[in-house]
Amino acid sequence: MRRFLVVIEKANNNYSAYSPDLPGCVATGATREEVEKNMHEAVKMHIAGLLEDKVPIPESHSFAEYVAV
Repeated sequence: MRRFLVVIEKANNNYSAYSPDLPGCVATGATREEVEKNMHEAVKMHIAGLLEDKVPIPESHSFAEYVAV
């Protein structure tokens, strides 16, 4: 099992998500829960496509950190 960082952002009327380690893998949703579900499916489909195309699955190098000021 691999783990990939997913960044979720609040837009004006919905949410969007992407993974810095999987370029082009994005999702949207009306709620945070919906975008999380959609992104989970998008990552699975993205990985399946890479495997089908015999392209190596990238290593996860990204991480997130909150900074308190």
